[in-house]
Amino acid sequence: MTGSPRLAARFAALKAEGRSGLIAYVMAGDPDLAATLPILRAAASAGADVIELGFPFTDPMADGPTIQRAALRSLKAGTTLTAVLDIAAQFRAEDPDTPLILMGYANPIEQMGQDAFAARAGKAGVDGAIVVDLPPEEDFELRAAFAAHQLSLIRLATPTTDENRLRTVLDGVSGFLYYVSLTGVTGVQAVGPEAARAAAQRLKAATDLPVAVGFGVRDPESAAAIARTADAVVVGSAIVDVIAEGPAAEAPQRVAAKVGALAAAIRQARLPSGALR
Repeated sequence: MTGSPRLAARFAALKAEGRSGLIAYVMAGDPDLAATLPILRAAASAGADVIELGFPFTDPMADGPTIQRAALRSLKAGTTLTAVLDIAAQFRAEDPDTPLILMGYANPIEQMGQDAFAARAGKAGVDGAIVVDLPPEEDFELRAAFAAHQLSLIRLATPTTDENRLRTVLDGVSGFLYYVSLTGVTGVQAVGPEAARAAAQRLKAATDLPVAVGFGVRDPESAAAIARTADAVVVGSAIVDVIAEGPAAEAPQRVAAKVGALAAAIRQARLPSGALR
């Protein structure tokens, strides 16, 4: 399996440090395109180990109200997939190390063309993508295009993914496995840490890939509980919420505060009680 060397290096470093990582999601173009690069800088500086950069779509069926509203704000601001790739290239020119994953839906990619998307993403310094409505049975062409540019196509597992389906999900995947810990849409209810931990253990027994757990993680306490088992914790709606709660000019500071609190909790999660890192 081929994939992103940058992403592999980041997870190897986390393993060497004996800790879980924080994957922070933001929607490109929310609240506007000018704000996105400063928000990405803030997230990386505050401790995000990997960043997911969403690209908007008119029918984000897997997303809850928070990210749906962010997508609408982004589209209203004129965000296109080409503009998102331009932002990714600007971020990569400043930050050579933080992995950057695009997240969205198949339609904008198909409109650009899968080969063109892969080539542009590779040139921009993107490390891979999560395409939430593209099942394993239909992603062969995109996987082949990604392999030519050392990009990871990251797949999702859910609470309803049984052992037979899991083998299909893991076939040909690279980067990491994203466990969607809820049935339903993003950000609507909190993750149950015990259930998420048990699921992460089951998935880690089935693959050598890092396992990231997300959907519904909103606070440092929940993030820390999941970080004790998962290789990474994904936080999306909670970060998008803080972007939306005040002036755009101050969004990077709000993101830095939120990401910093989450990252600190995750870094401490596997330490003995009372120890500091």
